[in-house]
Amino acid sequence: MAAGSRYAAPALLGYAGVRAAGVLLMLLLPHEYAVLPRLSTLWDAHWYTDIVLHGYNDHVGSGINDVPYSTRAFFPLFPMLIKAVHTVLPVSVGAAALTVAWGSSLVAAGGIFAAVAHRYDRRVGVLTAVLWGVLPHAAVQSMAYSESLFTATAAWALYALERRSWIWAGALSLLAGLVRPTAAAVAAAVGLTAVVELARRVRGRHGLQSAAPAWWRVVLGAALSPLGVLGYIGYVDYVRRSWSGYSYIQSAWGTQFDGGAGTIRWLDAMFLTPGAPPQLLNQVVIALAVVAYVVLFLLALVQRQPLPWLVYGATILAVAIGSSATDAARARFLVPAFVLLVPLAAGLSRVRSRASLGVLLGSAAVCSGFYGVYLVFANSYSP
Repeated sequence: MAAGSRYAAPALLGYAGVRAAGVLLMLLLPHEYAVLPRLSTLWDAHWYTDIVLHGYNDHVGSGINDVPYSTRAFFPLFPMLIKAVHTVLPVSVGAAALTVAWGSSLVAAGGIFAAVAHRYDRRVGVLTAVLWGVLPHAAVQSMAYSESLFTATAAWALYALERRSWIWAGALSLLAGLVRPTAAAVAAAVGLTAVVELARRVRGRHGLQSAAPAWWRVVLGAALSPLGVLGYIGYVDYVRRSWSGYSYIQSAWGTQFDGGAGTIRWLDAMFLTPGAPPQLLNQVVIALAVVAYVVLFLLALVQRQPLPWLVYGATILAVAIGSSATDAARARFLVPAFVLLVPLAAGLSRVRSRASLGVLLGSAAVCSGFYGVYLVFANSYSP
């Protein structure tokens, strides 16, 4: 354990450093808000703390087309952990929410490092973890949002797949499915990799009986992987007495899958429509982020990255592009897609000058920090 901590220390310290710089800028730059209460109550954070305080509620205002807002749209593991911390420690619900979010972000950074370092090397693993902390929307990792917890479960699930620890991979995928519906990406990665593994064994000389781990572990891991997301959606459908209960709840936020039609219209209006009105800063950054992630995914394909990474990255990308949710949320949906940062990290790993690398990453941290201040204190939309 101690040796593993020392091995991962540069990634954890580097990640913690860049995120601390982002929070420090929030504390130092002038604005009218108290920083920590703002981070623990803004937008979705409010819904999570409301669940902790009052439980799930199906009537908390009216959304799109007068569909009632319901806090059942938010998966249960994140608020459950907040409630546990609030119960054990003498802190407010908001402080408990930030404790869980910040702790989860460190666990996520460790998982990102472990998965990437196992496939590449320590240097690429460290750089991937740090790059995850300097994303334009990395401020979300410092808010009481569930993205960090989801990324933690996803990263360690992919690491378990790297180690062929099938039951761990399935169990972590199950937990991811209790955090966000995008856990379908983790389940798809585990399931498809399991199918390929079993097919290889069947084609082998000794069939399913020869290779380790035992074939039943592969099957069990694959079977466990979708149970979290399917179980919670099934629970909501049962409570709502409708096969489309969860989908109906999500429609209050306008979150449906439209195959990318909304994204295409949005990008067309921004860049191709003559006389389009000036765009807000966050709209431009989100559009550039979406395009950048598409390019990074193509690079991942060219580099023939591992099948689980490609499946996970492609599914997260499809959700971000194919969702009809507000445009402001698209870059946030891409925050967990850390595997798509690996091509960039691999390129940066070839920079041998520590000073040059420090300048590049330091500049990225400063830019991410300033943009984070804008997202948290000046932006009119949920990041």
